[in-house]
Amino acid sequence: MADHAPAARGRFDLDPDRQRALIFVGVMALIMWVAEIIDTVLGGDLDAYGIEPRDTDGLDGVALSPFLHGGFDHLIANTLPFLVLGGMIALSGLRKIVSVTVIVAVIGGLGTWLIAPANTIHIGASGIVFGYASYLIARAIYTRSFPHLGAGIVVVAIWGVTLLSGLVPQEGISWQGHLFGAVGGVVAAWWLDGRTAGRRRAAADAVA
Repeated sequence: MADHAPAARGRFDLDPDRQRALIFVGVMALIMWVAEIIDTVLGGDLDAYGIEPRDTDGLDGVALSPFLHGGFDHLIANTLPFLVLGGMIALSGLRKIVSVTVIVAVIGGLGTWLIAPANTIHIGASGIVFGYASYLIARAIYTRSFPHLGAGIVVVAIWGVTLLSGLVPQEGISWQGHLFGAVGGVVAAWWLDGRTAGRRRAAADAVA
């Protein structure tokens, strides 16, 4: 029997790690939609599990709030940027998108829990979206690589105005979640990419 060489991978084929990373982003979005269907259609009252500032019971919302939304309009507005920005980060692999998501969720959630007004409930994936966006921009500044710079420019060009307006205090909008989500993205870029890039530049300068 003749041996068969494995088929060559196409130019745009994704390796398994990137596939898993993209699936991770897609599954997160799917959970958001399932949660909203349960909440809105089936009357599950899941929004009560959001972040409740300075209430220890509300700390669960740090993990749960990104999956909860105040109606399908709110969810739809967050889904596209979440998928696009998350997908851009996922191209760096599963470990990277999981790490960025966790850092953004923890910093964004705890920051909101600490400074947002009492007796309010904060829900929605917009904090994660702001974190993804700020991560992509900050990563470009730290690494200075052409692919990362290109991604950062795209984010600024498409979402720059929206990002800035989302940081302005508005009634009924969790600008605290946006702000601390963005802070989380910058921290994630520094921790996951900036330190490595800095060491590489220092080593290159030493050799030179």
